[in-house]
Amino acid sequence: MRICHVTCHLPPDQAANALLPVHLGWWAREAGDEPCYIAHPPRAMAGREPSALQQVEQELPGPVTWVEARPKALRIPGILQASSLIELLRIRRAAAAGLRKADVVHLHSNGLLPEASGLLAHRLRKPVLLTLYGTEIWHYTPRRLGVDLFTRAYGSASHVTFYSRGLMDRALELGLSRDHMTVVYPPVAEYFSRVDEPARQQARALLGLRERNVLLNVKRLHPLAGQRHLLDAMPAILGAHPDTRLVICGTGLLRDELTARAASLGIGSSVTFAGLVDNRTIARYQEAADLFVLPSELEACPTVALEALASGTPVVSTDNPGGVELGLLFGDDVQVVPRGNAPALAAAVTGFLSRKFRTAASTDGVLSDHFRPRAVAARFHGIYREILAASRS
Repeated sequence: MRICHVTCHLPPDQAANALLPVHLGWWAREAGDEPCYIAHPPRAMAGREPSALQQVEQELPGPVTWVEARPKALRIPGILQASSLIELLRIRRAAAAGLRKADVVHLHSNGLLPEASGLLAHRLRKPVLLTLYGTEIWHYTPRRLGVDLFTRAYGSASHVTFYSRGLMDRALELGLSRDHMTVVYPPVAEYFSRVDEPARQQARALLGLRERNVLLNVKRLHPLAGQRHLLDAMPAILGAHPDTRLVICGTGLLRDELTARAASLGIGSSVTFAGLVDNRTIARYQEAADLFVLPSELEACPTVALEALASGTPVVSTDNPGGVELGLLFGDDVQVVPRGNAPALAAAVTGFLSRKFRTAASTDGVLSDHFRPRAVAARFHGIYREILAASRS
């Protein structure tokens, strides 16, 4: 089976819709299928030598057709102005060869590239799977003017998968009901795994973590990630547990602002801004931490929290949709507090540090059934087979 993934992002971009298509491609190759890609060049490659893009291509499980992004044509989403129409036709010409060769087309998230490719695939009578990650639904507004490409691509897809139950429920609330819509959770790599206490202490030593208590947050430094509220909670946490370090992994426009806030709160010496950290090192931080703290305003299904749970590290999350869903799935291993409420966050963290524990064995079972690569690969492979068979019947 030839599977063509259409996505606006590929690594080294770190978006979920960059990482999942690559995972799916490698799993498809292992199963004897043939993956390929249609994508915009990664943003991290902008201004780099052509050889850098060739290196990206060599690390993918299949060939890729690059379609240059032209943001100026996309300033009014859903409305086909003349510039957008030209861009639509350009994308369709660039993507046509790859789509014609495909047995199944897998669209990832929204944007003119997957939306235009999805409509062309539909015209070519190709079965189309659309995977939605969060922002497409959280910020969905039906268009009253022009052509709503996202809604058309959504309706014409053979099957739609959602990153979480909460995300699918939100789609239903918005009137986006349709047949063949299911939840397929994001995969958690096997190297995020539970280790014994000596291994945890060794990880702490390698990472230079000497404090008795270690709190971890892994997110882009963005207002929706809520790190400001976590910093506001830290004085109360340190008042109860002085020997505590907070590590924040991630980059973003708020780096200077958050660093200044930590200094103004008098907690700068207890907070480490680790910057952009590779996934293997994130795994070491996850197993070394006592508690993962997710103060986000909005999440569909926070993979970073799942990685913590897989490493044996409990989670305190705000009541964003993804945090609430994880609380229902994992019980006491995920404590949920109100969004934007630093005192409630501080109370939850302080309470946990007074009675620290590692995650329950039942959490490993939930992860194995729904989140480990084998389970996620099987779900997507089954959907590919199902929509391909339906298209041929």
